[in-house]
Amino acid sequence: MGIESNSVDFVKYAIFVKAAPFSHQGASTAYLFCKAALQKGHTINRVFFYGDGALNGNAFIAPPQDETNLVTHWQQLTKQYGVELIICVAAALRRGVLDITEAERYEKTAANLATGFTISGLGQLIEASINAERFIIFG
Repeated sequence: MGIESNSVDFVKYAIFVKAAPFSHQGASTAYLFCKAALQKGHTINRVFFYGDGALNGNAFIAPPQDETNLVTHWQQLTKQYGVELIICVAAALRRGVLDITEAERYEKTAANLATGFTISGLGQLIEASINAERFIIFG
């Protein structure tokens, strides 16, 4: 008779998002993957947004009421599960996504980084990929 195991192997993921929230399915697929994985008990140690993915952290995005507000969904994910949402600083600056520090540095009139997101460098991506068991790219 074989021994049955009811133990579940939980996986620690790092997620890399290159897609803008409304121009490509990649960003919403990344969000849905993260949500499903977290609900199953897996860990997402960090979501890193790069290139057009930086637009996922733009607090000024205001989709019509009948469309999904992906920025809000990412914010709920970090509130509920404590997932780090990191936006590449170079990608953010190119696309006009600024936190207060960057807005002051570049003498802009406002910051538009959504709550729950942090602007940082590629070192955060490297660290996330080293500390994860699986690294998944969306977009």
